[in-house]
Amino acid sequence: MAPIALHPLLDNGITPGSPSFAGGKLSCKCASDPVEVTLGSNVAHNHACGCSKCWKPPGALFSVVGVVPREKLSVTAHGEKLAVVDPSATIQRHACKACGVHLFGRIEAEHPFKGLDFVHVELSGDKGWQEPQFAAFVSSIIEHGFHPSRIGEVRGRFKELGLESYDALSPALMDAIATWTAQKAGRLPSSL
Repeated sequence: MAPIALHPLLDNGITPGSPSFAGGKLSCKCASDPVEVTLGSNVAHNHACGCSKCWKPPGALFSVVGVVPREKLSVTAHGEKLAVVDPSATIQRHACKACGVHLFGRIEAEHPFKGLDFVHVELSGDKGWQEPQFAAFVSSIIEHGFHPSRIGEVRGRFKELGLESYDALSPALMDAIATWTAQKAGRLPSSL
């Protein structure tokens, strides 16, 4: 059987990022007048995501997506080409209308991750972005047609790469969601 292509940033091994990296530019795939987004910081919680909503490069089973504070993201060229992919989704994914690449996802509704924008650092030629830290929503690739008999190979490949694989987010992010929910319900103080 052919090796499983997870994502180009993973398939040949993971390149470590730089803790001092201060951000850079992302561009869509248009040959002319590409949309450009400038990030004023490195990403956090960068991870492989198997959900059906995230943008993936051709042939990849997973996206690689991280977050930046909303105030650290600005559209710096051809923002007129951006449109929200699914207005009913929690994460409003802004994609180029010409090439289809997702430049950033923003949460506008009340949510534990409101204030963080989701981005794909592979859209940057800059080096130093945080490397992927874990794999999320791994079982979700089955929902979009991956044969369930091979999911063990996928998890094994992530293990070879040194990444934990989850069928939700990482425990730290799930704890953050649960903490936010408990604080909103008044079960925990808001000053934690």
